[in-house]
Amino acid sequence: MILSTYDVSELSDAFGIDMSSIDGLGVGAGWGRVRPGVSSDPHQHDETETFVIVAGTGELIVDGRRHRVQPGSVAQFEPFETHVIENDGETDLIFATLYWRDAERAGERAGTVERGRLRDRPVFVFSTPPTPNGDLHLGHLSGPYLGADVYVRFQRLVGNEAWHLTGSDDYQSYVVECARREGRTPAETAAHYSAEIARTLELLDVPLDQYTVTDADPTYREQLQAFFSRLADSGGIAPGEAPALLDGETGRYLYEVDVSGGCPHCGSGAGGNICEECGEPNFCHDLVDPVTRHSAVPPVVGTQSRYLLPLHEHAGTVAEHHHLGRVPARLRELAERLFARGRVDVPVSHPSAWGVPPAETDVTDQVIWVWPEMSYGFLHGIAELGDRLGTGWQAHEPRPDWKIVHFFGYDNSFYHAILYPVLYKLAYPGWTPDIDYHVNEFLLLDGAKFSTSRRHAIWGKEILGPDTVDAVRYYLSRIRSEGRRTNFELSAYEAAVRDTLIGGWQHWLNDLGRRITETYGGVAPDAGNWTPEHTAFLARLAARLTAVTGALGPDGFSLNQASAELDGIVSDVRRFVAQEARVAQSAGWRDEARTAIALELAAAKLLAACATPVMPRFAASLAEALGGKSIEAWPTTVALVEPGSTISLADRVFFLAPATTEPAQLGWLSETVTALLNPGKEVAGHTLTELGATSLHAVTLQYQILEHCGVEISIDELLGAATVTELAALMDRQAVPA
Repeated sequence: MILSTYDVSELSDAFGIDMSSIDGLGVGAGWGRVRPGVSSDPHQHDETETFVIVAGTGELIVDGRRHRVQPGSVAQFEPFETHVIENDGETDLIFATLYWRDAERAGERAGTVERGRLRDRPVFVFSTPPTPNGDLHLGHLSGPYLGADVYVRFQRLVGNEAWHLTGSDDYQSYVVECARREGRTPAETAAHYSAEIARTLELLDVPLDQYTVTDADPTYREQLQAFFSRLADSGGIAPGEAPALLDGETGRYLYEVDVSGGCPHCGSGAGGNICEECGEPNFCHDLVDPVTRHSAVPPVVGTQSRYLLPLHEHAGTVAEHHHLGRVPARLRELAERLFARGRVDVPVSHPSAWGVPPAETDVTDQVIWVWPEMSYGFLHGIAELGDRLGTGWQAHEPRPDWKIVHFFGYDNSFYHAILYPVLYKLAYPGWTPDIDYHVNEFLLLDGAKFSTSRRHAIWGKEILGPDTVDAVRYYLSRIRSEGRRTNFELSAYEAAVRDTLIGGWQHWLNDLGRRITETYGGVAPDAGNWTPEHTAFLARLAARLTAVTGALGPDGFSLNQASAELDGIVSDVRRFVAQEARVAQSAGWRDEARTAIALELAAAKLLAACATPVMPRFAASLAEALGGKSIEAWPTTVALVEPGSTISLADRVFFLAPATTEPAQLGWLSETVTALLNPGKEVAGHTLTELGATSLHAVTLQYQILEHCGVEISIDELLGAATVTELAALMDRQAVPA
């Protein structure tokens, strides 16, 4: 036999508590001790694990839910369940643990949609609040807003309670600059663009459960000040003198929108306080060769008293937080880089007249920095939503069962994934926030960053409408910047609509409808005799369902993969149709032909269900055309359409071809290119390189375009893959309004 007795002298630190091992049992085993007031680090693993509580009392926190334990309690954790053991008693909590690998059990658990973490919990999904200094363009929409919307739609289909929250980030310094440029007050500017942003989200079919307009909310300012006071009372932030960047002529304090320069960490061009390339914060005084927005005089480094957060003291808090939820490696690596810097004192207040001042009087003429402010804003949004739902959720009493999910661009990573967990720990030391992070990179437009100042953008209102919204959602999902920067080209979008959605999806569905009308009187037939090819095709559809389920689930969420699987359903069925067509009209194979049609309808039904979170209007129309009701739940199996259902696919229009309006500048540009190159043929459909243009020609044309309409197109763009027609469209988008 093997006999092991708990021995304090054999314990050593592991997972934030004291552990020792028991050898020879055939499974992993050990003793554990949790001292009073201590809890283990949150962790999850592929083994199945059992705890037997021997002494003491406390709680097990498993996927955000608390369970009381005492001597004699036995608890078993499934693979991948996030668990913590916490001692809230006055004596040591002692337990024995047994753990072992079961590949089949782990595989089943890994393949589930929720992994238990979202079930029976309120799930608050935040798309990063936009700055109301302009409307939303496709670069904005493709990232947080579409991602969060699809996420919430899917969670509701699988039976979870999920809500989409965002708001208007009114107190950004960029609002002040926009107001100055447009001749309005910051409040007027924020209110105007906040309303425009909300309307654009409506056009994208993004319904919001909570939209907080911070400058208009009657309780926001007071509650934000109370949150800041919690931070001050914790001792984690305090007033202090630190280096600051000042205007070289007036001595005015500079930050964010006021200044730009070289990132002190990666060398890329950076704005004040954050580098969009490497994601690390700067403090303006450390920018390389800084330049102020409104002064030709170089800025100078001085000192300024502000509330400061010594972030470097909280590396452990961030590491512990990153072990709890879904934190992509990109964010974990950013945290490692940041804390390797040594001392990182983050100002959390700034001299400004626009924003919410602290209630404290230690510093004057300052406002709470808008980025720390946002950490409270999320909780405020939950409380406002809870007030309407009657749940009793309170911003200053966050609950352990709350599941928070953030969608944001990589340039916001420092704030969301590093700064906010520290602020929450200071303000609410008894709360362990369980947060998942979904981050996107920049979407480029014609190979360059979307830019409002250069008029290099396609605005949501320019392209979104009832007849285009699902095509736009599909294409943005397909090219969404997940893990890398991607590029939007209008011509490529139009080609995807014509070739994939109309030429592929709609063509097949219309053809299926015509064949059902001609052969079965417009009614879904019952399946007849099955061939091995039929069962193989059904299995293939089931594999697609599994794949798209994983692509929309909380752990593997990817709109790139989800849209690829939707395309895959259509590709699979079109291949199947081509194979079955050889005997579709044969009298000797009528029973088998009925089965083939029933399977096509099953594929269409599956497409409607799987497309519901991504393309809700298309999915609803397709479900209706199959004689069914709207999709209310996510399918667990591939099901046939009910025999006898009326099928109205034949003439159904799901997608419209993009309008082929000739660019306004095409005539002038064609004439100019012809005069410059004399190519002897029509130029509109060709690139300048194909027409024989050299670098010298491109420089000449660049100057002519600038003189003609005030648009500056780069040499790389002129000599790139764009045709003359596409260059003319680019000129249209960037042209100075008359």
